[in-house]
Amino acid sequence: MNPTEYLEGIHKQFKYYQSLGERTMAQLTEEQLFWQYNEDSNSIAIISKHLWGNMKSRWTDFLTTDGEKEWRMRDAEFEDDIKTKEELLIKWNDGWQCLFEALGSINETNFNTPVYIRNIEHSITEAINRQLAHYSYHVGQIVFIGKMIAGQSWQSLSIPKGDSSLYNKKRFEQPKHKAHYTDKLMDNTSDQ
Repeated sequence: MNPTEYLEGIHKQFKYYQSLGERTMAQLTEEQLFWQYNEDSNSIAIISKHLWGNMKSRWTDFLTTDGEKEWRMRDAEFEDDIKTKEELLIKWNDGWQCLFEALGSINETNFNTPVYIRNIEHSITEAINRQLAHYSYHVGQIVFIGKMIAGQSWQSLSIPKGDSSLYNKKRFEQPKHKAHYTDKLMDNTSDQ
């Protein structure tokens, strides 16, 4: 796979996880975004704040500075100090914008640039894959918490229970073709 194909695919995967988080938050009230199972657990707001802090640190000056910035206050990311959904979404969007701008700066001429995170050298693919795994882990937590809170009113973000056969039937009715599994993102289902 060439760098351009990799970057296009990874961009779609990050967009997919961003969408899962946003589609979860859209199903919840402002109060529910701040719900914590207990004082040692994280709310959706706290997890989102941590994602924002990580994204700002890892993706700011991605190719030229260490991904763990001196100005990052990681422990503060877990403090419950966001007060409104609006404030939460501002941080959420700011983090993703930083990520996508950094991805947009990578091309075939700089694709072999080493990237450092806490003084450990990574290839660009290693650094990106590390963050994709981290973000999908936390977005999974956001979705799980959202689903618990929403209960019976939850609207599936994937193939709803009991609909796998119907979904597969529709997919296999189509001829074999090249596509990214997130290409059906806008119809509120994924191939997960």
